[in-house]
Amino acid sequence: MDFLQVIVLALVQGISEFLPISSSAHLVLVPKLLGWQDQGLAFDVAVHVGTLTAILFYFKDSLKKLLADFFASMMHRKKVGDSTIVWSVGFATLPVGLCGLALNDIIEQYARSGIIIAITTILFALVLFIADKNHGLKSEYDMTIKLAFIIGLAQAIALIPGVSRSGITMSAALLLGFNRTASANFSFLMSIPVILLAGLLETVKLANSPCHISWSDLILGTVISGVSAYICVKLFVALISKMSMLPFVVYRLVLGVFLIAVFV
Repeated sequence: MDFLQVIVLALVQGISEFLPISSSAHLVLVPKLLGWQDQGLAFDVAVHVGTLTAILFYFKDSLKKLLADFFASMMHRKKVGDSTIVWSVGFATLPVGLCGLALNDIIEQYARSGIIIAITTILFALVLFIADKNHGLKSEYDMTIKLAFIIGLAQAIALIPGVSRSGITMSAALLLGFNRTASANFSFLMSIPVILLAGLLETVKLANSPCHISWSDLILGTVISGVSAYICVKLFVALISKMSMLPFVVYRLVLGVFLIAVFV
């Protein structure tokens, strides 16, 4: 990989990972348009580490309290503080974890075509639009395990490229009566185990792959994806309480049409 490719792909991953615009659509489109070869598993692992680090740093203060409440709830075998949020994130991760293990090879083989990504990008833009129009007033602290599991089922759909993990989880939360900020915050919290699992899966693949590793590329990719992801999340949370999801809906529709033009 050359210097420009590292920078561009790391920025694409960092910016698109947490926005409801589908990182997979961008990671397919950008190399296609620029004529770049696949960046390889090692780089994928590196940028996942970057985005995971960003979200952990963003929620560092909240996570300390949430984990303290969680371990206290396990010790006392009852709800303690906001421990329900941690339990909810755990239950919301079950569907995508199980579906990922069962369907990963099928999705890799049949669902990564440009036209499928184009269709899902457009379809779930409309889902996001409808969900945003019907959002409620609940905060993330009103989350229950039952509601989290429903959002987790929606998250499993995002295994199909183009759906957007953040987009579908925010849409599900909005439809269940949560406000925009709560939907975003819970989606970001849900991303922690998902990114960790995805990174571990890619690391296992990498361990069985004889590919050459350029450590300078990996370090640069990790730093750029991490910094860009942190800035993106911070700005998104600041803005989402003051605006609707419409700009992201429009962007997805335009992107989907452009993908159709490129791949058909």
